[in-house]
Amino acid sequence: MSTGSVEQQADGSATIRFVRRLGHPIEKVWAAITDPAQMRRWWGEGTVDLREGGTFEMRWLNTDDEGNRSVMHATITRLEPPRLLETVGDMHGVLRWELEPDGGGTVLTFSSTLELPDEFRTSVLAGWHWHLDALARALEGDSADLVNLPGWDAVHDGYVAATR
Repeated sequence: MSTGSVEQQADGSATIRFVRRLGHPIEKVWAAITDPAQMRRWWGEGTVDLREGGTFEMRWLNTDDEGNRSVMHATITRLEPPRLLETVGDMHGVLRWELEPDGGGTVLTFSSTLELPDEFRTSVLAGWHWHLDALARALEGDSADLVNLPGWDAVHDGYVAATR
């Protein structure tokens, strides 16, 4: 799978971007990123009011060393089913999911524009990389282990090595 890139913005924020080709029709990919039952298979527990201005909340299932779970509170700012979902939230800034049909599949362009201190850059890249890999597997019928995140360390090590 493709690695993510980071582009520094003029305002000091950064945009993380991934482009993935998924071998499934756009409607199936759209459902996987907007339906809470399907999001639970690759991302976390979601609450979605699928309309512009609606809430988009994500609760990760893994915890930090103190047992705390991350929760993202966001608002849907752009919605063009089944091609575009954009949210603005407290944890990951602007999340943008753009879908384009590609034969029998879909090209997903995902971006996150946020304040990104250098010390978190590789972790954020690895996290989204891991979740997008899990999305691809979920579209094949798999469910990811969202508590233990198997393989995340190897993905993170790859991003750390690339920055040296």
